[in-house]
Amino acid sequence: MKELLHDAASRAVRYLEGLDARAVAPSPAAVAALTRFDEPLPAEPGSAGETLRLLDEVGSPATTAMAGRRFFGFVIGGSIPVTVASSWLATAWDQNTGLYRPTPGTAQLEQVALRWLLELLGLPRECGAGFVTGATVANFTALAAARHAVLARVGWNVEANGLFGAPPVTVIVSAESHPSVTKSLGLLGLGRSRVVAVPVDGQGRIKLDAFPAVAGPTIVCLQAGNVNTGSFDPIGAICERLRGTGAWIHVDGAFGLWAAAAPSRAPLVSGIGQADSWATDAHKWLNVPYDCGLAFVRDPHALKAAMAITAEYLPTQNEQRNPGDFTPELSRRARGVDVWAALRTLGRAGVAEMIERNCAQARRFAEGLAAAGYEILNEVVLNQVLVSFGSPEQTRRVIEAIQAEGTCWAGITVWQGRTAMRISVSSWATTDADVEQSLQAMIRVAGSAR
Repeated sequence: MKELLHDAASRAVRYLEGLDARAVAPSPAAVAALTRFDEPLPAEPGSAGETLRLLDEVGSPATTAMAGRRFFGFVIGGSIPVTVASSWLATAWDQNTGLYRPTPGTAQLEQVALRWLLELLGLPRECGAGFVTGATVANFTALAAARHAVLARVGWNVEANGLFGAPPVTVIVSAESHPSVTKSLGLLGLGRSRVVAVPVDGQGRIKLDAFPAVAGPTIVCLQAGNVNTGSFDPIGAICERLRGTGAWIHVDGAFGLWAAAAPSRAPLVSGIGQADSWATDAHKWLNVPYDCGLAFVRDPHALKAAMAITAEYLPTQNEQRNPGDFTPELSRRARGVDVWAALRTLGRAGVAEMIERNCAQARRFAEGLAAAGYEILNEVVLNQVLVSFGSPEQTRRVIEAIQAEGTCWAGITVWQGRTAMRISVSSWATTDADVEQSLQAMIRVAGSAR
């Protein structure tokens, strides 16, 4: 085992060190070589070293350099070094972090990490919270607590009795809510299509004057960080308007919630602490390894009522927090270890610097592309930039050419009827020099492609 793990570490280091010298996207030849994996199931045991060699020599070249400095395709950043190392160690520990008694070390680290996160993000200290896979399951988890609470207030136990015969629940969402919210509502039996969609403005923010009246059991889903523009719904104003109505306010803050940690961006989340639940991803802007979503709920009893289970063989009775009482999963990896390692290493100042730098880099992308004559479609309030290179066909052609050229990688989107390239700046590793290099490549390739 020692020799195998040393070999794996050497290959991983070599992969990471080589990212800046290669194209961000894998070559067609590397993708074509993946057929080497498609072999018959071995009849007999084989060499672990040979398996690792094949995985590295065939698999590594066929990856997109998402861990590198010039990947701007999704709102994700490469893992900061200490979290890669902590993930390796936690994997070696192999702790199933659902219950405190059998896994006190990782359960305690998770509890500390959650306390630090509540402080960093300015959320109520009494929140219950759980580590899940990503924003989809974080939204699902928080909305399950919301469903429990709004129905319990009218005398219905949804966990015991389901939704058959239950009082109807009104769900209000943004017209540009993320599909993960829609999916979560469907999974919870609240319906994907029976929602009340509130119109948005030219930046994707809910129009406050179009917000409907609220009556009866109601869940409101707001957005901190539109996936295209980075804009924020008027969360504080909506919370004030709904005060005393009994409506549950949930905030999908998959990446935007991290604005709370950056002094210049914190006004974007003004009033967000008045909501009832929040969802975010640590593998987005905290730059920890996949997967690491987070669900926060002001009322920990509502979250626990929606999620906790018991069984005779489970040692659930103790005075400490059982992580599995707050998540859909009972069996899961020790996700909190990586968050603890990131926060202890970066500190409040390090997280703030990373977010501030990425936001400034996004603004630089917008300035450079606008100066080159291309249209920026959004107000760059966070780390998202939308750029049009002309007609939909021209824009698609330019994006494909930029991806193929290899200096950087940004994706395509269609937002409010406009086809655009979406630039998401979210990596701890991205330098200002990377932005300038990427800008030059984008402008050069766009000129040729058009």
